[in-house]
This record gives sequence, C-alpha cells and structure tokens, in this order.
Amino acid sequence: QVQLVESGGGLVQPGGSLRLSCATSGFAFNDYAIGWFRQVPGKEREGISCISGSGGSTWFEDSVKGRFTISRDNGRNTVYLQMDNLKPEDTAVYYCARAASRFIPAQNPIMESAFISWGQGTQVTVSS
Repeated sequence: QVQLVESGGGLVQPGGSLRLSCATSGFAFNDYAIGWFRQVPGKEREGISCISGSGGSTWFEDSVKGRFTISRDNGRNTVYLQMDNLKPEDTAVYYCARAASRFIPAQNPIMESAFISWGQGTQVTVSS
C-alpha cells in the first residue's frame, strides 16, 4: 500500500523556519520524483518544489526560490522541505506527492495531474 505522510508543520513567526518531512512506503522510492504542493482555502493547489528520484535535479516555484530547499534521503524513503525566511503568504496546507516517474515533470509550474499519490497534508501557519 502506497503511503505518503507529511509532518513538521506548525505555527511560526515571520522570518522563521520549518522543516517538513514526507515519509513514504509501499513503492520503490528511488524510482519516483517527489513534489511539494500547497493550498489555501478557496484557491487551487499550487506546486512549489520537486526533486528527482536520484536527488540530482530540483525545481522551485519562483516565490519560494532562495528560501526553500528540497532534499531526499533514499535510505529512509523520506523527502524534506526546508523552509527558511517564512512569510505570512506561505501559510497553507502543504502536501507531498509522488510523480509518475523518476523525473521532475516537464511543466513549469508542476501540475497536480502529473502526480499519482498524495499525502494527507500538514498545516503551516506563519503569523506574529
């Protein structure tokens, strides 16, 4: 059974940091790119980052570039999203998702339709 479980969300002040984790099971982890999306009420889910199966390629949406870092530990079947210099507009539910292949989808930005399995989400709130 394929599972993706996000953790690490919470309340943080502007300028602070959080590290989200996406723990996976039930599939050959190295064979799939993993992406991070976020969603606020009333808006579509937006792709913000993705990492290839090998970890050698990454992609970031412009609004998080330079502030967020994505990495993966293929020994622990886990992907991390390090979020620094957080802003109130980063407040959202964050989801990780498994792509259909080991490659980052050839889209800019990445789209939900290219991902085949999803976690349940973790809330990130940036507020003073």
